Amino acid sequence: MTDKEKPMGWKDVPAGAVVGTPGNAARYLTGGWRSQRPVFNMDHCIGCGVCYLYCPDAAIVMVKVEPRTKELPEYVPEILLDYCKGCGICAKECYMATFGRSCFEMMDEEEFR
Repeated sequence: MTDKEKPMGWKDVPAGAVVGTPGNAARYLTGGWRSQRPVFNMDHCIGCGVCYLYCPDAAIVMVKVEPRTKELPEYVPEILLDYCKGCGICAKECYMATFGRSCFEMMDEEEFR
């Protein structure tokens, strides 16, 4: 047997699932295969940020808005649809969903295409 025909040993197998460069997930737009999309309703939002904390894909960011009245929150969630996979965790974990007034309604993606 020559070196070219020598079977590969366990030490010769390259390591898998290794992220070579940190922070590279932002380059991959993963929201294209979503079947449902969260639609935000500002009238129900109190600006608590629970949706932001629970989003597994970091597809929700809190943005500052100019309150038109004292009742509106200073920060509200914004959904980055390029990264949202439509899991619905934001709608289920929303604090206001406890009162039947979730800030997010999950809608079929087909309605937006």
